[in-house]
Amino acid sequence: MPPGGDDVETEGRMMRSFLFVPGDSARKFERAREGAADALILDLEDSVAAGQKDAAREITATMLSAERGPQALFVRVNALDTGRTLGDLAAVMPLRPDGIVLPKCASAADVARLSNYLDAFETAAGHETGATRIVGVATETAESIWNLGGYKGASPRLWGIMWGGEDLAASLGATENNVDGAFTSPFMLARNLCLMGAAAAGIVAIDTVSTRIKDLEHVEAEARAARRDGFGAKAVIHPTHVEIVNRAFTPTEAEAAWAQRVAAAFRDDPEAGVVTIDGRMIDKPHERAAQKILAALRR
Repeated sequence: MPPGGDDVETEGRMMRSFLFVPGDSARKFERAREGAADALILDLEDSVAAGQKDAAREITATMLSAERGPQALFVRVNALDTGRTLGDLAAVMPLRPDGIVLPKCASAADVARLSNYLDAFETAAGHETGATRIVGVATETAESIWNLGGYKGASPRLWGIMWGGEDLAASLGATENNVDGAFTSPFMLARNLCLMGAAAAGIVAIDTVSTRIKDLEHVEAEARAARRDGFGAKAVIHPTHVEIVNRAFTPTEAEAAWAQRVAAAFRDDPEAGVVTIDGRMIDKPHERAAQKILAALRR
């Protein structure tokens, strides 16, 4: 399960929306801090030009040094095969980010390797070992798709895995990954396997960003479909998408009422494996789903 319990949270924060912020833009960081995103991903990878990457480390460290608000702060480091990962971690780990996002995450072995690095950096800084969470971007290469079922037990730090289609398109040699806003079949396969792999590992599945910046109806449809299917959160690349995603991943009044009735039924009969509500059989998986909804409402 995600660290801290069944509900989609970390350190008491609900985690519905993850907004990417370029690691070399203090201006965009300040704007993002004023918004409603549950978490910010300070990006040292794709949104930073090659010649700006060293400067981005310093700027990101300054961002992490600022007074913390309600948002969790994650850092996306450069991939393990770039030779930059350790330098990125050396720059940001003394400032205690809430989590590290690992791009090009090919397997549980990559998570374990990053976890070992984090152990060393936390120990060297005198910080609590194990406090920094990991999110793996786990569908960016063809190789990674075959390993999506293997994340169970990779590391207690592993909070979730995210899928994405842009780098995967390059890996596959695809000319495009969607038609009229709908992902084509190879990319839907990656999406669905990410979802199932996360469920099998007991961690959170994070839906990819919507690249249709101005089509807010499409963003909403994508977010609602993700939550419907079982994703626990969604990544975002534009501030106007944040509120839409937050609404989509917040339980409705009808869901809350259902969850309260299910929880009450099992509370009244704690030995029951099955209860009946409105003529329908409700069993333990329904109770677990109800408890997740109620946990979300408490945050």
